[in-house]
Amino acid sequence: MKSFKHYYIIFILCFFSCSEQKQELTLISEEDKSNSYSINNKVEELLSKMTLEEKVGQMNQYNGFWDLTGPAPAEGDAARKYEHLRKGYVGSMLNVRGVEDVRKVQKIAVEETRLGIPLIIGFDVIHGYETLSPIPLAEAASWDLEAIKKSASVAAEEASAAGINWTFAPMVDISRDARWGRVMEGAGEDPYLGSKIAEARVKGFQGENLSDYNTIAACAKHFAGYGFSEAGRDYNTVDVGTSTLYNTIFPPFQAAQDAGVRTFMNSFNELNGVPATGNEFLQRDILKDKWNFDGFMVSDWGSIAEMIAHGHAKDGKQAAEIAVKAGSDMDMESYLYVEELAELVREGKVDEKLIDDAVRRILRVKFELGLFEDPYKYCNEEREKTTLGNPEIHQAVLDMALKSVVLLKNDKNLLPLRKNNLNIAVIGALADDKTSPLGSWRIAAKDETAISVLEGLAQYSGNNITYAKGADVSIGETSFAKELTINTTDKSGFGEAKSIAKNADVVIMVLGEHGFQSGEARSRTDIGLPGVQQELLEEVYGINKNIILVLNNGRPLAIPWAAEHIPAIVEAWQLGTQSGNAIAKVLYGDYNPSGKLPMSFPRNVGQIPIYYNYKNTGRPSNPEPGVVFWSHYIDQSNTPLYPFGHGLSYSEFEYSDLNVDEVSDNEINVSFKLRNKSNVKGKEVAQLYIRDLYASVTRPVKELKGFEIVELDSFEEKEVVIKLSKSDFGFYNNVGEFIIEPGEFIIFVGGSSATTLEKKIDLQWKENH
Repeated sequence: MKSFKHYYIIFILCFFSCSEQKQELTLISEEDKSNSYSINNKVEELLSKMTLEEKVGQMNQYNGFWDLTGPAPAEGDAARKYEHLRKGYVGSMLNVRGVEDVRKVQKIAVEETRLGIPLIIGFDVIHGYETLSPIPLAEAASWDLEAIKKSASVAAEEASAAGINWTFAPMVDISRDARWGRVMEGAGEDPYLGSKIAEARVKGFQGENLSDYNTIAACAKHFAGYGFSEAGRDYNTVDVGTSTLYNTIFPPFQAAQDAGVRTFMNSFNELNGVPATGNEFLQRDILKDKWNFDGFMVSDWGSIAEMIAHGHAKDGKQAAEIAVKAGSDMDMESYLYVEELAELVREGKVDEKLIDDAVRRILRVKFELGLFEDPYKYCNEEREKTTLGNPEIHQAVLDMALKSVVLLKNDKNLLPLRKNNLNIAVIGALADDKTSPLGSWRIAAKDETAISVLEGLAQYSGNNITYAKGADVSIGETSFAKELTINTTDKSGFGEAKSIAKNADVVIMVLGEHGFQSGEARSRTDIGLPGVQQELLEEVYGINKNIILVLNNGRPLAIPWAAEHIPAIVEAWQLGTQSGNAIAKVLYGDYNPSGKLPMSFPRNVGQIPIYYNYKNTGRPSNPEPGVVFWSHYIDQSNTPLYPFGHGLSYSEFEYSDLNVDEVSDNEINVSFKLRNKSNVKGKEVAQLYIRDLYASVTRPVKELKGFEIVELDSFEEKEVVIKLSKSDFGFYNNVGEFIIEPGEFIIFVGGSSATTLEKKIDLQWKENH
């Protein structure tokens, strides 16, 4: 087979009566491409030559269904799918990975089907492919948009080298509920930060040119409302008002669209009683009409068929009809489009124009990826060998991991550790774990490939380190699809842990969640330290109070006892392949932590959902001591344990001299001074919030509207200026209109949502609707 590189494929039909003969391919050299059609014209030309079944086939996505190292399947469901592939009735496959396997399925699509339309190959490249960056929630804690973009870019580099050209990421669902396991996959609770991160990840995956060999198509998911699943239980019902929908849920999706994301994915939940996969308001009214999205929508796994269980469709045939009419363009693993759509069209129940619209969208993305120019462009064995796990990628994920660490507490400057003459006890099963730090959604990564905390600490040879496991976090098999069994009884290792703690100068305890305790279908009602780890922590504290608690987790945890008693707490999430190296560098001060929380940490699970940008209510404060009639708990504070935006440093920063100046009718400058009061060079994420004091639709008590990462030498002071435009003061009303109203606002700046400085301003610009 000749290489397709640097060629365009033009399809020449040779129809004979009742025949389905394979079409000839005429190759036109790149020198003649000036006379070629635009992508849209190419799509229309190809679409006009497709049978109804071939069109529907492009809307059908199958998971990998046979061992590609063996013979083709000869019977059963796999044989039927294989025949569909050979007939051109498959437009995409997922979870086929590695150049050898991808080339095999692509060869069938290109060389054995009538029209030779290439497959788009999808995979969950969530926080890396084989070499893993921190989980996305941890990356969000960096607030470093360039680093996050770079992380997505190196993930695309590896994945594309392994044959993948489409990722089911980024997840841009806003969530305020730490019980929901998929918070690990997103950017946290705030729509402004979430929108900026959505843009960065889309641009990182897709690059400057989607047809480049080292970029992949991104997918904004899950549209929409999935992060608001009731009680934090995955796949559960969502019931939100229009103000929340337009002002909190939609903005990161719109930011992804504005950044050029080529695909969206349905969410599993219902919204206003209609499953998202069959929701015309979401898919057609908002996404494809109002936002002018011209890529394609893919269902989530089996979500078209799940409309039957939802009680929205009688059977698979009706589910397919509802989904395609609503705007779901590709069926992931329900098999309903390929089985039902052609008949629905012939019965007159589905207009073929809807099929054409979906297929146009899918073909357009395939053309944009350059798959028609070279179907095997992602199938270079030599590139696969030299790219996966190369040193540059490891350095990039280490940089991302360092920036993701959040210092929650550091009483008496216990950190950073000195590098010699210390006896250090390291306790906790997670300290010696090389798999759990990879986190969830690590399908292509090999077990035992993370740098453990012990391995990271071993890079520093000046101190004496002893280790005891203390207790296992989980027992038995751990896998992506299986329930974990948490250790709730075995404390046999407590004695050894207390023994090594007794004579230590400092104790490092690495506690938290196993990597598979968060992620899809990993909802928790108790978000404290799992199993017997809390007991272990308290018993070791009884022996030696000089404890540094290093948390490994995929969600905010409720750790009120630790926050009160433990002098130093480091939020180290699940940091990926370079986890241990990053943690050791932070503990020893070779990297000064600068991360800030992207989600509030609750005092207990009863506060959830808890978030900084709440509404004031009509009874926001205590009218007088002892009176109960105000919005509060009788057994707990309203405030979080650690607020959104919180994060300490080995430096100490001071904010002063807040000023607000109108630059024009449409812009103001917010300026303030930021000083490093310490002798340690460091970075601070300076945050700007606003409050609209009165509006036609009530606004939150604070809304993030800007931030700046400022690096300061010891005792250095800088003036920081953050520009706000008129639109930063606007919001969506309850019918989805963006409006800007004059009035009084408060500007806040500081190092977290519990801000330091504030200034009231009066903005009397004309109202915009």
